[in-house]
Amino acid sequence: MNPQGLMMNREGIVLIDKPAGKTSFYLVHVLRKILGVKKIGHAGTLDPFATGVMVMLVGRKYTQKSGQFSAQGKSYQATIRLGIETDSYDCDGQIVSESDLIPSEEDLIQAIAQFQGKVEQIPPMYSAKKVNGKKLYELARNGEVIERKPAVVDLETTLLSYNYPEVELIVHCSKGTYLRSIAHDLGKILGCGAHLSRLTRIRSGDFKLEDCVKLENLNRDNIMEHLITPHEAIHVA
Repeated sequence: MNPQGLMMNREGIVLIDKPAGKTSFYLVHVLRKILGVKKIGHAGTLDPFATGVMVMLVGRKYTQKSGQFSAQGKSYQATIRLGIETDSYDCDGQIVSESDLIPSEEDLIQAIAQFQGKVEQIPPMYSAKKVNGKKLYELARNGEVIERKPAVVDLETTLLSYNYPEVELIVHCSKGTYLRSIAHDLGKILGCGAHLSRLTRIRSGDFKLEDCVKLENLNRDNIMEHLITPHEAIHVA
């Protein structure tokens, strides 16, 4: 069997460190082109500005379990910019308010204490969450803002550094957590507004950033070295 035929019959997982400025679907497109396999998905999207762990699922056996992979906990390193609030809660949005208020480190620590354990979180309007069959971001682009029901998420939030206007956090969280909402809500608590300016996913389930390959280093010659088939991945609880 020729190498290309072998690749077309392979299934497994490719761990990619997504670069900033690329969509999650772009990674699917690149892998389809390299592998010649149509059935490719992932275990949780990342916004274009975000970087880090993308668990790419190759072949039907793996894509059928995308929901199980996506349900696993994730970890992020997030940079929050205080003093500027945007409509999308992140750096890609339009500025809606600005503030000169500089919170103290003590105030920040007290605010972060509210993002521990079980927390109710309202999804942002600029998100792919569906309400009455419509994606919220589609409504938002038409200037609509609708009521969203809060969802309970599980958080473990650690302050890495605070150098105004930037706050650096590590967040371990459950499925369905919006880091943009954490940034937005933190700004509301502090009274100065805030948005998510940088985001790196450092863990998805058992897969860590150090396990990932840079997208620019992935090609037809080395793809088989990065296509893994861990036995436990087929039996995700």
